[in-house]
Amino acid sequence: MSQKTYRAAAIGHTGAGNFGHGLHTPYKAIENVEFIAVSDPNEEGREKAAAEAGAQRSYADYRDMLEKEELDIVSVCPRWTTEHVAMVTACLEAGCSVYSEKPMTSTLADGDKIVETAEANGLKVAVAHQAVYLPATHAIRQMLNDGKIGTIQAIYASGKQDHRGGGEDMIVLGTHTFNMMRFFVGDVAWMQSHVTTNGKEVGYGDDHEPTEPVGPVAGDCINSYFAFKSGVSGFFESRRDQAGSGRYGMEIVGSEGIFSLRGDVANRLMVYPYPVLVPANPDQEWEAHDLDQTPFSSGNELAIRDLIDAIENDRKPISAAEDAVAALEMILGAYESQLTGQRVSFPIANREHPLSR
Repeated sequence: MSQKTYRAAAIGHTGAGNFGHGLHTPYKAIENVEFIAVSDPNEEGREKAAAEAGAQRSYADYRDMLEKEELDIVSVCPRWTTEHVAMVTACLEAGCSVYSEKPMTSTLADGDKIVETAEANGLKVAVAHQAVYLPATHAIRQMLNDGKIGTIQAIYASGKQDHRGGGEDMIVLGTHTFNMMRFFVGDVAWMQSHVTTNGKEVGYGDDHEPTEPVGPVAGDCINSYFAFKSGVSGFFESRRDQAGSGRYGMEIVGSEGIFSLRGDVANRLMVYPYPVLVPANPDQEWEAHDLDQTPFSSGNELAIRDLIDAIENDRKPISAAEDAVAALEMILGAYESQLTGQRVSFPIANREHPLSR
C-alpha cells in the first residue's frame, strides 16, 4: 500500500441528483485516505452528507471547496448528468482526480471534453460502473479467456425493463451493461438498432421526459445489434413494464457452452455446456459456479482503491472516462441508427445527442 495519504472530498447536490449511490461514503474504509470535505448547496443535505462521510468541513459551493482545500481525489456524486461536465472539469483543473457517478455525461461531446481535460492535466477519471470492479466479474473474464465455454460467439443482454423500459433503461442501467460487454469482448466496430414507442417507429421529436435528467430519451422498446471488433455479435433489448421477467443481465454464448449472468452483479453465474439440447440426455442441467460473493455495494470502495493504484502507476482505471464515453456511444448509437435508418460506424461522427437535432 502507498505511503501517501490522499486527501479526498465529495460534491453533491440535494434535490438535483443528491449524492448518487453513496459515492461520498466508501473513503472511510480506505486506510490511506483522509476525508476532508463535502459540498452541497442545500444546507440540510450538506450536513447529512458531512456526517455520513465523516467530513472535516463542508461548503455550499464546490468551487469554493476546490479553491480553499488541497485535494487529491473528489467524488462527483449527483445521479443527474446536468452538472457533471462543470463539476468534473472544475476538479481536474484544480488538480484533482475524479470518481464520477454514472452516466458520466449525456452527450459524447461532453464525455470527450472530460477525457481531454483529464489527459491535459495528467489526471485520472474513474466512473461508477461498480460491477466491473468486483472479483466475480474478473473471474468470469478469466474463464472466458481460458476457453471455459470455447470461442465467444455472442452476448445477449437485457435491460431491467421496469417502468423506465426502453430509452431511459438503456442509459440509466444500460450503461453498466454496455460497459461490462466491452469489459468482456472489447470495442464495437458498428451497430444497428430499432427503436419504437407503442409499436410506432421513433422519429425526430419523439423523445419523452425521463424520470431524472439524464439527457433526451425515446422509445419504450429498444433492440440493438453490435458488431464487436473481436468478431463477437452483441444484442441488447429493453421493453417497458417487463421487470417481472427476471431477465436483467446477459447470456454469453460460446462454441462449447453458455454463461448466464443475472441480476445487478456477476455473482450469479450459471454455465450450460454444449450441446444445449440432447434428447438422449434429459438430465443435463445448468452448472452453478460459486464465485467471490463481494457485494455490489462494495464496488465504490474497490473503484476508489483502483483509482489510487491507477494514479500511482500511471495507468487507466478499470472503468475510466473513456470507457464511459464508449458505453454512451453504444446508447446514443441506437438513436443515430434509428433516425438515419442505417448502421452506425464507431467512433460515431455525431458527438451531440441524436435526439437533440
